[in-house]
Amino acid sequence: MLIKRRNSWDESENNVTSETAYLNRRKFLAAAGLTIGGSAIGLSAVSNAQQPRTLEPLTFSPSKYSTDEEPTVEAAVTQYNNFYELGTGKGDPVKNAWRLKPSPWTVKVDGLVENEREYAFEDLIDLNALEERIYRLRCVEAWSMVVPWIGIPLANIIKKLNPLTSAKYVRFETLADPAQMPGIRWPVLDWPYVEGLRMDEAMNPLALMAVGLFGKQIPNQNGAPMRLVTPWKYGYKSIKSIVRISFVKDQPVSSWTKSAPHEYGFYSNVNPERSHPRWSQAAERRIGSFGRIPTQKFNGYGELVADMYEGMDLITNH
Repeated sequence: MLIKRRNSWDESENNVTSETAYLNRRKFLAAAGLTIGGSAIGLSAVSNAQQPRTLEPLTFSPSKYSTDEEPTVEAAVTQYNNFYELGTGKGDPVKNAWRLKPSPWTVKVDGLVENEREYAFEDLIDLNALEERIYRLRCVEAWSMVVPWIGIPLANIIKKLNPLTSAKYVRFETLADPAQMPGIRWPVLDWPYVEGLRMDEAMNPLALMAVGLFGKQIPNQNGAPMRLVTPWKYGYKSIKSIVRISFVKDQPVSSWTKSAPHEYGFYSNVNPERSHPRWSQAAERRIGSFGRIPTQKFNGYGELVADMYEGMDLITNH
């Protein structure tokens, strides 16, 4: 008898999807008379003609900020994704990735900044200054990966844009185009997706604007063509497919904070001492491994980030 074994990163949808988003999704699908089991929320399956784009190799340098931990297998990193704009199931983003058109790409820069205008991707990202950062990634759902990102420090971009001294925060916004992103047809969140950082967080040397993975351009389902990576925070802070960067005086309201403020705070620092209201954050499941491992405060990056939160109550300011 042939027994089909699931990949080690497979999870049931109930276990990995936010309860609020999951129930809302079911309610709206039921109202529309659609089934839950489809590959992409009632959309047809991807045909052979709907293939992902060719990912070009990138030239990069190694980084002193990389961990020496073994990266998670590439298939898991590129097929086990949270990207609700492409669907709420873990496998939906890779199935719908062909819809996203990451080139040409522009980013609107506005707010309290001198160089306010629309930028082409190539004007923001110096492809001659890329480096590989092998970072730990900790999801708020209590699973983790080790990912070899390729990108440039976010601080480099901010310095180029020259924000005013009155700017205290950076606000980021994801593309919200229903033609490219079928997930936004369902109001599981208030689209477009919004995230933000305090200015000192954005200027921290660990904050990375990633444009690649595993030596190549970043796949659509992982946030092409550019996504934020903040390895000391939960993964949902690392906003994908960015189309707007705003420099603002007041703290932005992040999408998950707006949806469930008692569950998802603005800072979202990895903290084993603060449980999620529905599960513990003291341990995590490393994708590709058996069992669970203890979660490190700030995901193990405290030496480089803890001073930014000195004196703060990180239980209240979660």
